[in-house]
Amino acid sequence: MRKSSFMKKTLSVVLSLTMLASVLTGCSKDNTNSNGTENNDTKTNNTTEVTTRGTDTEGTNKNYDKFITVDVFDSQANFQGMQSGWFAKVVKDKFNMELNIIAPNVAGGGDSLYQTRSANGNLGDLILTNADQNRLKDLVTADLVLDLTDYIGNEKNLQERMAAIENTSSLTGKDGLWAVPSQTSLLSPTEPTEATDPTCAPSIRWDLYGQVGYPSVATLEDILPVLKQMQDKAGKSNSGKNVYAFSLFKDWDGDIMQNAGSFTALYGYNPQGFALYDVAGDDIQSMIDSNSQYVRALKFLYNANQMGLVDPESTTQNFDAVSAKYTDGAVLYSLWPWLGGGYYNTSDNIAAGKGFADVTIQDGKYLSFGNTPLGDNSFAIMIGSKAKDPQRLADFIDWLYSPEGITMSATQTGGKCGPEGLTWEMKDGKPVFTDFGKKAFIEMDQQLEVPEEWGGGTWKDGISALNYNAVGITEVNKETGMNYNYQRWEDYAKLTESTLSKDWSAHNDNTTTGIEYYKEKNMLAVKPGIPFTGTEYSTDISAIKEQCKQIIVQYSWQMVFAKDQAEFDSLLKEMQDTALGLGYDQVYEVDKKNCEDRYAINKDYLAKNQ
Repeated sequence: MRKSSFMKKTLSVVLSLTMLASVLTGCSKDNTNSNGTENNDTKTNNTTEVTTRGTDTEGTNKNYDKFITVDVFDSQANFQGMQSGWFAKVVKDKFNMELNIIAPNVAGGGDSLYQTRSANGNLGDLILTNADQNRLKDLVTADLVLDLTDYIGNEKNLQERMAAIENTSSLTGKDGLWAVPSQTSLLSPTEPTEATDPTCAPSIRWDLYGQVGYPSVATLEDILPVLKQMQDKAGKSNSGKNVYAFSLFKDWDGDIMQNAGSFTALYGYNPQGFALYDVAGDDIQSMIDSNSQYVRALKFLYNANQMGLVDPESTTQNFDAVSAKYTDGAVLYSLWPWLGGGYYNTSDNIAAGKGFADVTIQDGKYLSFGNTPLGDNSFAIMIGSKAKDPQRLADFIDWLYSPEGITMSATQTGGKCGPEGLTWEMKDGKPVFTDFGKKAFIEMDQQLEVPEEWGGGTWKDGISALNYNAVGITEVNKETGMNYNYQRWEDYAKLTESTLSKDWSAHNDNTTTGIEYYKEKNMLAVKPGIPFTGTEYSTDISAIKEQCKQIIVQYSWQMVFAKDQAEFDSLLKEMQDTALGLGYDQVYEVDKKNCEDRYAINKDYLAKNQ
């Protein structure tokens, strides 16, 4: 399986937040995932020699005589400064340039750096930021980005993604090609993107589940007595702390209590403001309706707390504190597969037969996210209007979307496989890891030294700081049939096989991944990867929403920790009455209309393209 449940690695929280950043029921706030050697024409034994020629996708030599430093404004980068290591060497060898990363996340967060640089008229030579929420429109209006029309006509890889580029560019309301969206895909929008596990699936300590006899779970509520048995069996954590089934945190709350929202996803419901909609159906619910999936989730957590299953520190701790408890073995249920598996499924625990894995709720429909043929407008790449050598930058962007560029955009946990010849090679028509690749991706060696001919330094420090996925997670090299995501390779499954993974497989029809098993069982609710821009709130509605969401979040937490059923019911009514009195229905009507419009757009797109 993934093994977000079984793989021998520690979690990259950055990756998880990036992959799920737009998903309330996933893991973030709702208010707000060819040859890698040197060019044959320029190859030299002197690794410090500046390369002055590159090769485009057709094999035609291009002159890059002048070495340049490219300022890259990157809203999702988690490193600031000059790109170093093996990826820096690849970029220098191919394009005779270096990347100076400017990262708002590192420079204090928020929009202050964006506003300051925009006001100065030069955001960057390359700009990686969101294109939605009027940002691309504002950038074009302010003359901060370049029209790509004259620069990408001969770019083979970008031409394959032209529909996505045109769709994103249309957000400006102005003729031209202004941005290339991330996560573009040549695959169906109704096929899941996840490599191994659904984004949202119940994940539990599988070893303890086995110790209590693998009881079946018919509905969400039926998992509580199972978790009670597991909690009684667990004893103390590694550090001697009490073990709880659930440990919650507040710092991702937005329109609603975010942790409660994760349970709506187990039945295929995703939020649109104060509306919940069935991503694979046509049902729309008001969040605060007594029969909504959200209120059901609050009742579920209330009952769990009554049974002693909820960590009493849940109301005061943040995500970092919770993640430490997963590492310590103090939590038995993971709100998302990546969380428990990432923090607890270490090599030592896996070797001891302990770890998290998905469990089946028989009437569930687990939320999954479809491929995005038109890309993801929440993150896109553009060329700044004052860029040095814009054609070279267009060539670089095209390379990022090439088979070689995609593999080179490896991350520590992002799935992309890294340079051919360094981390992997083809054998008998299939990709397999080199010894170096095994250390990088299986053992997750944090101090792994890269050979000098590949740039030196550590593997981790040389990974692309762009944090940019040009294509979808499960994209396949159409020329070779190889999946860019190493977690889908046979070699990866073989190398990460464990007692735990084999036991999970034996209880799940001998499948090896959650995606495979739940797809076979028709238990996935795939949110089509079709762009949608909803109606924005007026100033008055926005103000009402701010007041309502504070009430909903406050009362939701109180309901979970209510002393008895009478208090729970009373708090629910108070929440409903207070929100309605503030004008909740006005907000909900906008959200409901957006859900209806989303359904219509999905239906129209699929009718024309499937």
